[in-house]
Amino acid sequence: MAGMSPLFRRKPAAGPQAPQDPQTHGAAQPAQPPEHSENHLVTLIRKPGCHLCDDAQLVVEKVCADLGVPWEGKDITEDRQLHDEYWEQIPVVLVDGRQHTFWRVNEERLRKALTDQYK
Repeated sequence: MAGMSPLFRRKPAAGPQAPQDPQTHGAAQPAQPPEHSENHLVTLIRKPGCHLCDDAQLVVEKVCADLGVPWEGKDITEDRQLHDEYWEQIPVVLVDGRQHTFWRVNEERLRKALTDQYK
């Protein structure tokens, strides 16, 4: 099974801490919600004839349209590197080039990933 890509590639989140306000003696201030999520890019890696890919695309299209986030689709049958890396996991969703999920896309989780300041 050498060369098989791991199913879970996520690394532990190590997001920045909330800024401290000297007037409140170092107490953390609540994070402000992001104004727009347009700094993100969602990539859907899929192949033709895949019903899970079709389902994933519906979720990606909906969430990205709601949030104004651009997305792109990539076909593993047209890119050998993507095929070798993801063939057993498709559909795969990347957020900003990092693997977010595979097989099934959860709308709430994707929405949170695109609106959360501290990933």
